[in-house]
Amino acid sequence: MMGFALVTGPCVGCGRIFCYSPTKVPSVRVNGSREPICAGCVASANPQRIATGLEPIQIVPGAYDADDESEL
Repeated sequence: MMGFALVTGPCVGCGRIFCYSPTKVPSVRVNGSREPICAGCVASANPQRIATGLEPIQIVPGAYDADDESEL
């Protein structure tokens, strides 16, 4: 039997509900815990991050798709 994992929750940046891979979604640290961030907020945040000398947030392939259970 094969299964998949897909998480639905709010983006830490904009608060919109979105679906993401629990193991691949980009996240940012807020008060010590990692919080998921949507692709739109990543695109909005990266120019400012680069301008201030930080590395841009990378979106890995499959970050907003379901994980196969074998990847968990």
